Amino acid sequence: MFTPGVGFPLGDIPGAHAAERPDAVAVRADGEELTWEQLHRASNSAARGLRVSGVERGRIVALMLPNGLDVVVAAFACLKIGAVPQPLSTGLAPAEEQAILELSDPGAVVGVEDGVLLGDGRFRSTTVAELRRLGGADADLATEIAPSWKAPTSGGSTGRPKIILSGSPGTFKGFDTEIWGLRTGEQALVTAPVHHNAPFSTTMTTLFNGGTVTLLGKFDAERVLAEVDRHAITWVYLVPTMMRRILALPEQTRERYDLSSLVSVWHCAEPCPPAIKQAWIDWLGAERIWELYAGTEAQAGCTVSGTEWLRHRGSVGRVTWGEIKVVALDGTPVTEPGVTGEVFMRVVPGNPPTFRYIGAELKETDGWSTLGDIGEFDAEGYLYLRDRRSDMLLVGGVNVYPAEIESALAEHPDVLSSAVIGLPDADRGNRIHAIVQVDQGRTTTAEEISSFLAARLSSHKRPRSIEVVDTPLRSAAGKLRRSALRAQRLPDAEAAR
Repeated sequence: MFTPGVGFPLGDIPGAHAAERPDAVAVRADGEELTWEQLHRASNSAARGLRVSGVERGRIVALMLPNGLDVVVAAFACLKIGAVPQPLSTGLAPAEEQAILELSDPGAVVGVEDGVLLGDGRFRSTTVAELRRLGGADADLATEIAPSWKAPTSGGSTGRPKIILSGSPGTFKGFDTEIWGLRTGEQALVTAPVHHNAPFSTTMTTLFNGGTVTLLGKFDAERVLAEVDRHAITWVYLVPTMMRRILALPEQTRERYDLSSLVSVWHCAEPCPPAIKQAWIDWLGAERIWELYAGTEAQAGCTVSGTEWLRHRGSVGRVTWGEIKVVALDGTPVTEPGVTGEVFMRVVPGNPPTFRYIGAELKETDGWSTLGDIGEFDAEGYLYLRDRRSDMLLVGGVNVYPAEIESALAEHPDVLSSAVIGLPDADRGNRIHAIVQVDQGRTTTAEEISSFLAARLSSHKRPRSIEVVDTPLRSAAGKLRRSALRAQRLPDAEAAR
């Protein structure tokens, strides 16, 4: 099987695999699929359409597409002409959409409908079908190398989105292959929206290595198991919210599907409650469960196997690439294990930068910068995360970490997800308020949840108010916007003071 070497043009990869295995399936989604030959030809004609539309090498192309065949065709079309694919959500709020498009100034916006005005009206969408029509021929074309192979976005929850332009050009590097444990010819199932960085990167990396990607258009707990069974999936990407929902399936439903093909189950994007991770280890075996901790910026990161995790329960692993240190909240360096502080990362000195921001300034000292996470190392160099510094609550002069409370809530059998926020309190500064999502149809009460937490949390960490809801608190990729949830409840909190 063809294996790209370091420096091989990413845009040439579909053609290389098509030359060897034209009829092998490259990507499937919602009952449709493309062989390598079909993917190669479709991305050729779409690439020609981008050129006809005036897209030049180095320009960002916004891909406002859901999980499906088109987003893969469009991404390879960009890489073939040296453009930079920028996967974006189809559900951006108007202000976010306008801000992102203003920053990226894309040469084209590829969406689900043709001719839709976007942003402030300066941009008009096209479709993969229209690009293919414009391009006409689907014959091979000379590939150009993009200066950056992807341009994911971040920061929308703060109202100040930024673009994180990858520091790697449009050539094969092998970094994601090694970090994610993606083998040649992998059968990968990607369950989260590819407009997020990790799902996009793992989808494309699987394809770079000649594997087959199955994309879920929408997450469904039982369907994940069915797809693993149907396609003998070997590698799957999940987020902890999804893991919790799969565990919530009746045991007889879970036992209905053959999962013996699975080699590795990876999770990231949000803290995984230890009870959820332990349940997956008990179910599938520790050797199959893997976790990755890193930012989209990818200066440094950690990975941990389930086997290691059992020896270092709650850890996100040891540093796998780059450098990571902990700095106390007063700014002094942390040199002893078990001391909590803010987590800082940097590229190994002498290596090239892994990213460049558009729309934000990188705040760093000697190459060190932070994502705002709070954590600590143990004596063996395993990192443990507590929470984001911005989410930390000061309650009566004591630091309280919402993630710790959410982890305890996750142990309740009826709880699907939770968000812990601080509401104004004249006496203690913050009142801990828990918003708890339970299974629809459950009659679980706030009092029952409070009693459940009493045996698991110290009194100063227990929520003073609990709000039970049956609507999702997290996005399909496991993202939680505590600031928005807090803002929605501030008027009621002020009135109650």
